[in-house]
Amino acid sequence: MAKKDSTPLSKRNSLRTHRQIFTLNDEENKALNRYIEKYKVQNKSKFLRETVMLTVIRKFEEDHPTLFD
Repeated sequence: MAKKDSTPLSKRNSLRTHRQIFTLNDEENKALNRYIEKYKVQNKSKFLRETVMLTVIRKFEEDHPTLFD
């Protein structure tokens, strides 16, 4: 059986060191804040990160090369 990774979370390679900054207009910001309040999002950064990465990963899966097109 494979040995479980006992490296502490703070030492793993998945540390977020690359900052991405984007801006929203007033309407986008208002909509985002309404969503966060309505659905009781507790961690805004985590929500935005997961939402963006989910979209990116789905697009990659849709665009993967296929043998028969």
